[in-house]
Amino acid sequence: MIISFAKPFEEILKLLQYEDDIFIIGCNACAAKLHVGGEPEVLRMCRLLEEEGKHIAGWVIPSAACSVESFGSLIEKNPSIKEAKSILVMACGSGVSTVSRVADLPVYPSNNTDSLGGRSQGEVIPDLCAMCGDCVIHCFGGICPKGQCPKQLLNGPCGGSMSGKCEVYDDRDCSWELIYKKLQSVGKLNLLDRLWPAQEHKK
Repeated sequence: MIISFAKPFEEILKLLQYEDDIFIIGCNACAAKLHVGGEPEVLRMCRLLEEEGKHIAGWVIPSAACSVESFGSLIEKNPSIKEAKSILVMACGSGVSTVSRVADLPVYPSNNTDSLGGRSQGEVIPDLCAMCGDCVIHCFGGICPKGQCPKQLLNGPCGGSMSGKCEVYDDRDCSWELIYKKLQSVGKLNLLDRLWPAQEHKK
């Protein structure tokens, strides 16, 4: 799941200050689950923009904004997109980029994208994966240090963590504390004996 959160409405309004005939595209995947791009949020955005004097050409919620096949596929879902002069995408940055590739119109984001995360037991969990292209998460008890440690340390912990808490985010558990406890619980502490070389950032 890609974690995103809604921009303040005032910021969205400023982005769209010179735009009208706006078509809104939501996302029935991650954004809907996070309540920042599903049908209730899209309808609310339509109402708020109309109250500010903006004309809404229409809206659509594809199964996932990041997998829109073509502009034609959007026309099939709602032909009124042909009357639009701009598009507001209520999805992650990937969804905005995908729509921008298929639409010959100005495309604007309503959300800020935070990280690749997940959802478990009703809790949204950010920073689960750094999408580095070289996954070795099994060596860290299923906890990605590149994603969860703000310093991306593969040979941790740093000297700044105190009482199991991260020095960068003092409300967050140190990822290396979590890695240690997980490896200990599954009898794999020996994996911490490995010394990792400097990271390759070209991928």
